Parts: sequence; C-alpha cells; structure tokens
Amino acid sequence: MEYLLRPARPEDAEGISRVVMKTLRETNAKDYSPEVIARVEQSFSPSAVSDLLVQRLVFVAVNDDAVIGTASLDGRVVRTVFIEPGWQGRGVGRALMIEVERAALDRGVATLAVPSSVTAEPFYAKLGFISVRDSYHGEERTIIMERPLLDETKVR
Repeated sequence: MEYLLRPARPEDAEGISRVVMKTLRETNAKDYSPEVIARVEQSFSPSAVSDLLVQRLVFVAVNDDAVIGTASLDGRVVRTVFIEPGWQGRGVGRALMIEVERAALDRGVATLAVPSSVTAEPFYAKLGFISVRDSYHGEERTIIMERPLLDETKVR
C-alpha cells in the first residue's frame, strides 16, 4: 500500500488544510461557483482545522509523511472527506470511509449521515449511501445522504 491510515494528530492540521484547499479549488470548483468555494475555504484554515481536531474524530491518509486525504466522524455524521486530487480514484477515500464506519460502529452508531457536495455524491452512492434531501446555503447545494450500518460480527 502506498499510504498509511491513522488518527489525525495536531501537527497534521496544516496538511489537512492544504488537501482541503487544493481539492476545493481543483475538484469541487467544477460544480460550485468561486464565491461558494471561497466561503467554504474560510472554514478550513490550519487554525480552523486544529479546532476541528479536538471536536471530531479525524483520520488521515499519509504518503511519505504528507497528508493525502482526510475524513472525520462527528457523532453520526461523516464530515470533511477530502482526497488530494492526484490521489483520487485510487481507493484512499474508500479506505478512509471504512475507518470512519468502523469508528461509528464502535460508538454504537446505527445510521451514518453525510452532507455531500454535488461533486462527491457519486462517490457516496457507490458506498451505499442514499440521498435523503437537499440542503441549501445560499447557492451552495448539499445532498444529505444516509446509510445504515451493519455490524458484521452480529450477522449470522
């Protein structure tokens, strides 16, 4: 495997911020206006990411000590799933989601929810999430998706 998955550390905040910004500008910009991208970027400065690290369970994928992807769990909600554009389509996102789902199961979560960007909707749909409703913040459309979790150890 070319990358390692692990819980995020405080020193990862800058790398997580970099991945989020690059992904927003290169991948999400195809589906959202520059104004929406700029507004979302404000929530992911290194200091804002540092704050998130104490509020959520955050995972990172690293390659040669560089953060190449991130995903987090906030209660039953999956948040901040971003993969470095050059690493997209190589299984990093799926692997991070497996970690998030494992953590959710450990915490007794029965159904995961994800506020998906238009860009990421096909990714989550491939993982079995279904669209529940749309949410709008100005012109920014977010698709609220859910997926029940099955604890494989309890399936006979």
